[in-house]
Amino acid sequence: MRVLAAMSGGVDSAVAAARAVEAGHDVVGVHLALSAKPGTLRTGSRGCCTIEDSHDARRAADILGIPFYVWDFAERFTEEVIETFVGEYAAGRTPNPCVTCNEKIKFEALLDKAVALGFDAVATGHYARLSIVDGKPELRRAVDEDKDQSYVLASLTPEQLRHSMFPVGDTRKPDIRAEAERRGLAVARKPDSHDICFIPDGDTKKFLEKRLGQRPGDLVDAETGAVLGRHTGVHGFTVGQRKGLGIDRSVLDGKPRYVLALEPVSGTVKVGSADALTVREIRADRPVWPARPLDGPTECVVQVRAHGGLAGAVADLDGDQVSIQLREPLTGVAPGQVAVLYRPDAAGDLVLGSAKIVATAR
Repeated sequence: MRVLAAMSGGVDSAVAAARAVEAGHDVVGVHLALSAKPGTLRTGSRGCCTIEDSHDARRAADILGIPFYVWDFAERFTEEVIETFVGEYAAGRTPNPCVTCNEKIKFEALLDKAVALGFDAVATGHYARLSIVDGKPELRRAVDEDKDQSYVLASLTPEQLRHSMFPVGDTRKPDIRAEAERRGLAVARKPDSHDICFIPDGDTKKFLEKRLGQRPGDLVDAETGAVLGRHTGVHGFTVGQRKGLGIDRSVLDGKPRYVLALEPVSGTVKVGSADALTVREIRADRPVWPARPLDGPTECVVQVRAHGGLAGAVADLDGDQVSIQLREPLTGVAPGQVAVLYRPDAAGDLVLGSAKIVATAR
């Protein structure tokens, strides 16, 4: 096949490209320039997409003997990922920008361009496993569960998955680094990027306040209605948050308070006890099914965060929404997050589908 290898400048995508070459595919490497100011997006292992990263990707492509290009997707990344991220927080929701980036940039903008240029597939360094069974894609967790990225890929459509390759999903991370060493790839020991790539200092509140300004409101005890303090904007909070609430009045029971709900129109942040944070029902919309929609109530495992937040559940379609009844309660479940449904089996957890959380109930 003709394969376009998306090369971030890290070890995983470099090895993924190398494996695609070794498998006999006609491979071309491409690095996505996602920032108009690439020198500002890395602080140690935080951030990505810098000039340094593009140079690392080019060196890896040279070692592999494949053509290499840099494609400028900065404007679209700003519109589709950064502006969506800011808008979701302003609306009182908690987005996952990695899900949006995979959906809108790597597997929409990039894949569309690749197919238009005659490529059969895009290969990335994501940790997930993918196979096509009877013409339908099956997306599964990676062998290395600590690195598994199936959660952030679960919003991809069946057509996008049919044109995707995840060559490193069957290998554990230490073995990927060892393989990179054997192949002479200089990125073998390069630190993994983490956190939000366009907020390299990790201060999300400061980033949002710079773009949204201050929108003062009250911190309100959800049970008593008492005003416990003031804040500078609902965008500085997320459901389940405990630290940095700014409560300046004592509460009757003396117990810690957590963010329970955000009301951006009134500017109210509702807080309450840990018990009030638990939910047993989730409603989600905009479902995506890699193979087929649910056919009646389905036993599954739901995951609500990229790392952690798992519970046994029964999921079912309710009109255009997905109703998820949890077997055990979860905490810190926020509108805007993605709920991914898995079916555990001997071959490794299979992604049944995903949907965006719109509401929860106790």
